[in-house]
Amino acid sequence: MSLFKRSVVGEILSHGGVVVSTLMVVWLSVLLVRLLGEAASGNIGADIVLGLATFSSITALPVILSVSLFIAVLTTVTRSYRESEMVVWFTSGLSLRDWMGPVLRCAVPVALIIAILTLAASPWAYRQIAEYRQRYEQRSDISRITAGQFVETEKGARVFFAEEPGGEGDEMGRVIARVEGPEWLSVVTSDRAHIQTEDNGDRFLVLSDGHRYDLKPGQSELRLFDFERYGLRLESKSDAGSVEEARASAEREMKARPTPKLLSDNTDSSWSHIMWRLALPIAALNLALLAIPLGASNPRLGRSGDVLLAGLVGMLYMNLINLSRSWISGQQLSFGVGVWLVHAIFALLMVWLMWHRLRIRAPRRHQRRQAHVTHGSKP
Repeated sequence: MSLFKRSVVGEILSHGGVVVSTLMVVWLSVLLVRLLGEAASGNIGADIVLGLATFSSITALPVILSVSLFIAVLTTVTRSYRESEMVVWFTSGLSLRDWMGPVLRCAVPVALIIAILTLAASPWAYRQIAEYRQRYEQRSDISRITAGQFVETEKGARVFFAEEPGGEGDEMGRVIARVEGPEWLSVVTSDRAHIQTEDNGDRFLVLSDGHRYDLKPGQSELRLFDFERYGLRLESKSDAGSVEEARASAEREMKARPTPKLLSDNTDSSWSHIMWRLALPIAALNLALLAIPLGASNPRLGRSGDVLLAGLVGMLYMNLINLSRSWISGQQLSFGVGVWLVHAIFALLMVWLMWHRLRIRAPRRHQRRQAHVTHGSKP
C-alpha cells in the first residue's frame, strides 16, 4: 500500500473511532436518563435498565456507524485541504479520484458490519428488549413494590407504600395506597395484603382490616370507610390499549421479526422493513463516497458552509430512506423501486459533484483575451 493510501486509511480510522465513541457516549447518556426516568415512575424495573441499555445500543449501532464513517471521511478530506496537504498530493500526480480507493477500503468493512447488524443482530436485540419488558409487565403492581419505598404505577394514578410483612404467611405488611379516580381521590390503609387471581385472569390486591378515605379535590366533601376486606384491581386481561399503542406495538414486533420471517410474510409492512435493513449498509457506502467531493473545499473560503451543507445532505439522505419506507408500507411505492431509488439519486449526486471538482476551468484572463482576439479578427 502506498504512503498516500496508508495515511488516508489511518486518518479515517482514527477520526472514525473518535466519532463513534463520542456518539455512543451521547446516545448512552440520553438513553440512561430516559430508562432511569421510566424506572423511577414504575414503568420498568431498575434491575433491567442495564440490559435494556445494552440491547438498545445494538439497535442504534447501524445508524451511528453510518454517520461516523461519513463524518470521518469528511473531516479527513477537509483537513487535507485546510492544511494544504492536498497540494502535495496533487503535485505528486494524484487527484481527488484517487481518494475513492482508500475510502472504500474503510467503508466496505463498515458496510458489512452494518449489514450484519441490521439483518441479524438488531432484530435479535429488539426481541430481547421485548422479552425484558414483557417479563416485567407480567408482574403485578404489588410485586414491583419494594418495602420502605413509594412506587408509582399507571403514570402516577396509583402510589403504593408497603412495609415488611409482620406475620407468617402474609405477602405484604402494612400498605398505604393513593388512588386517583375520575371524581374522588382515595387514600387506603390496611394492616395486611395479599394477591388474588380470578378465573378470568384479573388480579386483585386484597387489603385486610383497613380504612379508606375519599375526598373531592377542591371541595370539602369527605367520606370515611372501615373494611375487613377491600380489593384493588391490578391487572385485567380484557383491558385494551389505544390505537396508538397498538400501532407502536405492531411496529416493535416488526422490528424484532427475523429477516427470513419478513421475507416469508410477503406483506407491504414486511417489505418496508426489509428495505430499511438493506438501505443502511448501502447508505454507508454512498455517504462515504459523497463525503469526498463535499469535503473538497477552498480553505480560504472557510469550512463552516461546506460542513453545514454536508450535514444537511446526510440528514436528507436518512429522511428520504425513512420516507421511502413509509411509502412502501402504505402501498404508495413499490419495493422494487423504493429499494434503489434514493441510493441512485445520491450516487448520481456524488458523480456530479466529483466531476464538478475534477473539471479544469480555463483562467478568466485567458478567456477574455481569446474573446478579444476573436472580436478583433472580424472584418
